[in-house]
Amino acid sequence: AQELSRPTAESVCIRPAPPPAERAAQPPEIETAATMDPVLAGMMGMSPLPCGEGEGEQPLGRHVEGGCPYRADDVMSPEQAVSTGTTIMAVEFDGGVVLAADSRTSTGTYVANRASRKISKVHDNIFVCRSGSAADTQALTGLVQNYLGQHAIEIGKQPTVKSCANLFQTFCYNNKDNLMAGLIVAGYDEKRGGQVFSIPIGGTCLRQPVVAGGSGSMYISALIDSSYRPGMTKAECLAFVRKCVAHAMALDSSSGGVIRTLCVTKDGIEEETLLGDKLPFGP
Repeated sequence: AQELSRPTAESVCIRPAPPPAERAAQPPEIETAATMDPVLAGMMGMSPLPCGEGEGEQPLGRHVEGGCPYRADDVMSPEQAVSTGTTIMAVEFDGGVVLAADSRTSTGTYVANRASRKISKVHDNIFVCRSGSAADTQALTGLVQNYLGQHAIEIGKQPTVKSCANLFQTFCYNNKDNLMAGLIVAGYDEKRGGQVFSIPIGGTCLRQPVVAGGSGSMYISALIDSSYRPGMTKAECLAFVRKCVAHAMALDSSSGGVIRTLCVTKDGIEEETLLGDKLPFGP
């Protein structure tokens, strides 16, 4: 075994303490993440080293100021948030359903898309309104489109709206810990006519005559309760959903853009777009 060399007085650099007068004049040292214990720095949410600093690397960012737990690159370039923010709505009428949605996709406080489509086609006469994480709901819609298409081939006829809603519910419930998806499945079939199913976060599936979802729905719940009445015509339902979504867009910063409406009946599909300067209500 090799004998370890002991440090000598010549190899150790001892810095003498400054005189008391100089110590009083010196400003107190601020403890930063670089000088702090790594475990304590981690508990305080402080990075031990500036971003990218290490052997042979150039530091990509420094702390904003001494003792500040945030780096300059974090303040100027924050991490990308999940794309959320929506107002979606659907209502049944005698002979079909009407779906409506705004078109703003927000990423934190940034409008990522001002003209997005939140009403997706699942089958010929079945559509889904999507709210929550845009990535999660798009992936779910693709899965259900695949399985519902196979189901239609197996039975040799058009699938029912309830079958589509049950597929969405199965995926949402089995993955409720990993998904952020609030859905409204609506459409028309020969067996039960127009139907609206609400599938909020968690995987519950409820049939309702009228339902709203997304971040803007909380602002218009009272308006929906006071304005909705059973037995409305298609034209009345269109005016009703446009009025409600326009109010939500005026009050919710995560909702905006245009109002897209979709009417599904046994005769087909009617899609319309109401531009932002022609809304029935504005801020």
